[in-house]
Amino acid sequence: MGSLKSLLIALGFCIAGSLVSPLAAAPTHYPLTLDNCGVKVTFPKAPERAIGLGQNSAEILLLLGLQDRMAGTAFWPSKVMPQLAEANAKVKLLTVEFPTFETILAERPDFVAAALPTLLGPNSKVAKREDFERVGVPSYLSPGTCLETTGSKDAYGRRAELWSMEALYREIDELSQIFDVSDRGQALIADFKAREKALRASIRPGDKELAYLFWFSSPSPTADAYLGGKNGASGFIANVLGGRNAIEADAEWPTLGWEGIIAAKPDVIVIASLDRNRWELDKPEAKMRFLTTDTAVSQLPAVKNKAIVVMDGQAMNPTVRTIYGAEQVAQQLKTLGLLK
Repeated sequence: MGSLKSLLIALGFCIAGSLVSPLAAAPTHYPLTLDNCGVKVTFPKAPERAIGLGQNSAEILLLLGLQDRMAGTAFWPSKVMPQLAEANAKVKLLTVEFPTFETILAERPDFVAAALPTLLGPNSKVAKREDFERVGVPSYLSPGTCLETTGSKDAYGRRAELWSMEALYREIDELSQIFDVSDRGQALIADFKAREKALRASIRPGDKELAYLFWFSSPSPTADAYLGGKNGASGFIANVLGGRNAIEADAEWPTLGWEGIIAAKPDVIVIASLDRNRWELDKPEAKMRFLTTDTAVSQLPAVKNKAIVVMDGQAMNPTVRTIYGAEQVAQQLKTLGLLK
């Protein structure tokens, strides 16, 4: 998590959210209408009681210094970034898991920003967009997670093209417009662009294109594993590092048994570190123990070669954490001698 701390320092944000060198940007003129995932959403004014529904949405709002205009947050796979802890402490935590629609409405929100379709979508465990429309609350779903779910067994949908930071930049830009803090949004985007450029320039892949397996978690050692899909944030990280995702499924979060994982022959296994403690295998120590002691899995070349690295699990979602995760993996692989 040290890289997260240095990132926040590099971004030039103080805990209050002010920027050291804000970029010039036009103020928002209300009413503001945006096309968000095929839905026209109109904002008569800047929100004053926003809900960050999902960690990425909450952390973007905090990075924009909007904690005083947030009525609550929910659904946190990992702990908040260390540099945002003080700001986050000012915002009510509804739950680290899925909240109920009633719990959200109890906070009298005037805006809901959601990170995932399972939090705000046609098959959501929380609410549909129409539910918020009926009570006059505008909603916003992360553009990077607006995926086709028809015919997909994955509730998160399928991704036809590789995710890129451009989807994140749009999200930051639009959220900053909604709150009339476009200067802050443009400064944040500029810093992320510089960070990705620097990371790509620092990578010198070896002679072989490495195949990466991104293991998020599993309900149990005998259950199928939740993996990062080919074109999701995990695929983006593999691309930044000059490699490829060993998993070819275009589902956002494919599940696969260990026989299938062994057949994929990954060169590197990236295991997620999660703070939610839903399952024992959320913990990286438990994942490592399974990988090294299971009779069949321990024979994987990646395991035998000790090519196993740990990454913040939230970075496997298409979020502000993704580029940090790529940095975490790159640093460990350079130590292992797999990247130069």
